[in-house]
Amino acid sequence: MRFLRKRARLSQEDVSAKLDLMGLSTSREIISQMELGRYSIRISVLLAFKQIYHVSTFDEFFKDLELK
Repeated sequence: MRFLRKRARLSQEDVSAKLDLMGLSTSREIISQMELGRYSIRISVLLAFKQIYHVSTFDEFFKDLELK
């Protein structure tokens, strides 16, 4: 997810603000924890990430895992 955020040229604060505008209040700290795999992501937030990061499939969320 960090890869997608960086590709979209967004900071964690930017993503937090966009989620807030979508009615999904999430702090920058929680976004950090999500990116580290330490926080379970709600489906509603995952759907919002898909819009924010301009991805067409959920497979793109897991591409960077294949590199590890």
